[in-house]
Amino acid sequence: MKEDTQAFRRGRARCVFRALVFLSIAMAAAAQDLALQLDPQRTTINFTLGDVLHTVRGTFQLKRGELRLDPASGKISGEIVVDTKSGVSGNGMRDRKMHREVLESDRYSEIVFRPDRVDGTVSLSGKSSVRVHGIFTIHGADHELAVPAAVEMSPDHWRTTLHFAVPYEKWGMKNPSTLFLRVSESVDIDLTVAGSVTRP
Repeated sequence: MKEDTQAFRRGRARCVFRALVFLSIAMAAAAQDLALQLDPQRTTINFTLGDVLHTVRGTFQLKRGELRLDPASGKISGEIVVDTKSGVSGNGMRDRKMHREVLESDRYSEIVFRPDRVDGTVSLSGKSSVRVHGIFTIHGADHELAVPAAVEMSPDHWRTTLHFAVPYEKWGMKNPSTLFLRVSESVDIDLTVAGSVTRP
């Protein structure tokens, strides 16, 4: 009877130990994730489109966004959502044409980037140069995208800059060129995202 009691206690102790080990591993894994909030006031989305006469520059506005990053594995999830209708270039007639004929903003009201991994190491303090891979959704279609990113991290804030080109005609959108005005077949995007960091 005494041996049975001791065996029971040893078995229970092993179960408790395994549970504690599992809990420690789970907590360590969770602690690696960083919640990255996006601040619309500190986020800028600029676009540049060249033509034969001059360069058209404009902006879009961030609608919402939140990311979660595991620096150890490079896995990242979440989304960056842009309000398609917020796009402006400073010329009302040109902007109406852009929204009506190219972006079809009434039909496709959001432009979304959903990153899924980071190639390279993101330093938890200071600057890093990495490559971000994900799915870019525009005009109702998904496109695989991998772009270089400059990341800067501090204990409670983060900032990153991305530069990439959108070949809008290749991706199914109308080229706004006319008989007398020819524009580039792709538009350059400069995205600067900044916000707060939550460390679980």
